Amino acid sequence: MKIPIEPGKLQPLTSFPRAARAAVRGIFLDIDDTLTTDGQLTAEAYAALARLHHAGLLVAPITGRPAGWCDHIARMWPVDGVVGENGAFYFRYDRQSRRLHRRFAASEAERAENRRRLDALATEILAAVPGSALASDQPYREADLAIDYREDVAPLPKGAVARIVALFETAGATAKVSSIHVNGWFGTYDKLSTTRLMLGEAFDIDLDARIAGYVFVGDSPNDAPMFAAFPNAVGVANVRAFAEGMSTLPAYITAAPAGAGFAELAAALLDAHSP
Repeated sequence: MKIPIEPGKLQPLTSFPRAARAAVRGIFLDIDDTLTTDGQLTAEAYAALARLHHAGLLVAPITGRPAGWCDHIARMWPVDGVVGENGAFYFRYDRQSRRLHRRFAASEAERAENRRRLDALATEILAAVPGSALASDQPYREADLAIDYREDVAPLPKGAVARIVALFETAGATAKVSSIHVNGWFGTYDKLSTTRLMLGEAFDIDLDARIAGYVFVGDSPNDAPMFAAFPNAVGVANVRAFAEGMSTLPAYITAAPAGAGFAELAAALLDAHSP
């Protein structure tokens, strides 16, 4: 088990041994403020994603973003699959058969009942926390509720974010804080459990047995299960903004934030794979 690292003692990415980087066979990545920068997918970050994929590494975003976005990502990005809505599903596009494989953690009936409960909870949260709003991507979500606290609304104070989390948890939902949203859902899945499911079902990979060969990179509290599981987890520099409130931090941290930090990690991995 990885020992949690104090915020002031995060190891720089340059401490990631070359031999360990050379052994990496795949990379899992958060999207918001990890791959993207200030809400934009930069040319630098997308090119880094493409280079990793074209080098033969397994590449998969592990995100809180909605099913509608993940359909597009699985089909059109240089990736092997995508886990969305914090583990509600994975999507994988088979280019040979031109078929999108959609695998949900809960049944259709369960998702319908959960949606009814989440819709009622949304009304309660928005009334109780002034300044919060439904995330603009909520109409494209299949399994969770995303409350915006700083993407398209003026940033809310920490106390307001904590109040949103408390309302979710009082209702019996799981709540996770990203860099822009508080996501809530009914169910026991998370980013890690569905990543395991995708690797086993779609790629015949036992993630726990081979986890040292994979890297996860993220930036915020909803990435904590992944940081805890992956011995070679990496945080982009902006993870420091959340470090004090996180139970487990990544092993390494990039010098640059957000998409530039992702590109920095990609370059370090590709360098170790070069002859």
